[in-house]
Amino acid sequence: MGAGGPDDEDNRWPPWLKPLLKESFFVQCKLHADSHKSECNMYCLDCMNGALCSLCLAYHKDHHAIQIRRSSYHDVIRVSEIQKVLDITGVQTYVINSARVVFLNERPQPRPGKGVTNTCEVCERSLLDSFRFCSLGCKIVGTSKTFQKRKKHSAALASDSEESHSSSSHHGQGKRKFQSFTPQTPPPTINYRTARRRKGIPHRAPMGVIMGY
Repeated sequence: MGAGGPDDEDNRWPPWLKPLLKESFFVQCKLHADSHKSECNMYCLDCMNGALCSLCLAYHKDHHAIQIRRSSYHDVIRVSEIQKVLDITGVQTYVINSARVVFLNERPQPRPGKGVTNTCEVCERSLLDSFRFCSLGCKIVGTSKTFQKRKKHSAALASDSEESHSSSSHHGQGKRKFQSFTPQTPPPTINYRTARRRKGIPHRAPMGVIMGY
């Protein structure tokens, strides 16, 4: 592929990262099912041949293996392990059981909490202001050229929609202002019964009263 193609996107990351994020951990090892240490929570970055149990490590001497841990049914890895082999800048870290960790994959929230000012650029989980992503998986997606182009396109559409709405609202206000200069005054109500009322017949003073003066 030429410059800017899918191969360039893949070369940005170590070859073991995407397989690691797709792997299922904390399952029973098929090779050591009879052992009480058969839970698969290890991964060999050199072999990339799936989740391993502690007994499998005997076949991976001198290899770079990392341990996966769990928090609330989600896979995490200690920062002290992963930062030696991967740049985790922008990914929020958490302190769990006195150890600082990062999550492997996204954990979407149905709705951000009130007062939240920063969220993951991919899954919109609430974050501290200094971070961009909630997990390693979200960083891979959020820094890809495809995602960035889609994000810019969505922002442009939102901006056009806002400008259109603002222009329409301004036009409507101008129209209302123009109409306000010529208010419709209702015609006066005429009570024809009162207007046609006949005047009463004037009464003259009696002659005797006048003569008394």
